[in-house]
Amino acid sequence: MTARIFKPARSAMQQGKAKQEWTLEYEPEQPRVIEPLMGWTGSGDMKQQVRLKFDTKEEAIAYAERCGVAYRLEEPKPVRRRVLSYSENFAPNRVVPWSH
Repeated sequence: MTARIFKPARSAMQQGKAKQEWTLEYEPEQPRVIEPLMGWTGSGDMKQQVRLKFDTKEEAIAYAERCGVAYRLEEPKPVRRRVLSYSENFAPNRVVPWSH
């Protein structure tokens, strides 16, 4: 039984860096199966439904070590931001040419 500790990506509706929580979720132990009568996807592994949220990475690691759970830590990738201003749309040396 291993767990994955990661920081989930923001949804399209979020801005800023507030409320960035670390998540611990268990790796699936059994593959999912398709139920033949209705076609629903199911699994006998109940730990797939468990998702724990922590404020810091250290709290998530401490929880995994305290409970004896092997874990894999995934660090978030650094965000590259391009700062653009409105006036750059009309610059003569524009990187991306007009599409219309």
